[in-house]
Amino acid sequence: MSAGFIMPAEWSPQAAVQITWPHPDTDWAPRLAGVLEVFSRIVVETSRHEDVLVACHNSQVLAGCRRQLEKDGADMARCHLHVVPSNDSWTRDFGPITVRHPDGRRKLLDFGFNAWGLKFPADLDNQITRRLHALGAYGPLPLGIQGMILEGGSIDSDGSGTILTTSACLLSPNRNPQWSREEITGQLCELLGAERIFWLQSGYLEGDDTDAHIDTLARFCSTGTIAYQSCDDPVDTHFAPLQQMAAELASFSQEDGQPYHLIPLPWPQARFDSTGTRLPLSYANFLILNNAVLLPGYEDPMDAVAAERLAGAFPGREIVIVPCLELVHQHGSLHCVTMQIPA
Repeated sequence: MSAGFIMPAEWSPQAAVQITWPHPDTDWAPRLAGVLEVFSRIVVETSRHEDVLVACHNSQVLAGCRRQLEKDGADMARCHLHVVPSNDSWTRDFGPITVRHPDGRRKLLDFGFNAWGLKFPADLDNQITRRLHALGAYGPLPLGIQGMILEGGSIDSDGSGTILTTSACLLSPNRNPQWSREEITGQLCELLGAERIFWLQSGYLEGDDTDAHIDTLARFCSTGTIAYQSCDDPVDTHFAPLQQMAAELASFSQEDGQPYHLIPLPWPQARFDSTGTRLPLSYANFLILNNAVLLPGYEDPMDAVAAERLAGAFPGREIVIVPCLELVHQHGSLHCVTMQIPA
């Protein structure tokens, strides 16, 4: 099906970013006011650079969303609000994955979403992309419904045929139990135009519901650069697995045989929720925009260090820290709630 279509890198030109507005019937409810401030900040910052497509649970939620965005100074001419019911707001994982042909043609792929292996209700979220498409939210772009279960946060593309992923997620028996690793590789090659798949065996974050999504661990910043979440605290439970992950990344080679330039992102201090569960803080969960990078901040001294390190990987792009502690209380962060639509 690829026929020359390939999944672009996130740094390639974008038409829009898609987001799903939180509402009182979601798990955000106990912290909704603070969460809405974060979502609004993401939309405001994104609207400085490109369009934002916002799915709103109902007309009341849409009206509240519009009021908040107007109050906070979003470029409303770039904000496109649609009524589409939702279970939750993790757009990265149920939003469309776009593939692009060298001649400029684009296709939207709507993969199955089963809430990270049947962990939560997802019946509404699994229909958001096709409902938005029916409303004309994507313009004339064709949409293909895929039988494979695949979350956008589980894969990262360099735009040149290399996909980075984790075995723990893509080989989870609650995703696509009918397929072997070789068959899943074949699907990624056929549907996303992949020519090489790097499977990380190590690396995880406590409190993560996704079975080790790659977008919390390691990300392409260019075809030759990978930023990754490091841990330099030998007594932390993450130390050994993240050290092993760093060694795996160091063993990967670019297409010309050269090693990747690796950027270790700093380790923020541990945070816990009211039940004592550790929260999955990661600086690798950044979002690349047309002229900026939105970096999750955790009210931590390492926020500034992460911004400085990423700035070197994205010359010409403004690094904007968005406070995301409210998001990690639901075990995700900034990249998890967004999905870019390539231009």
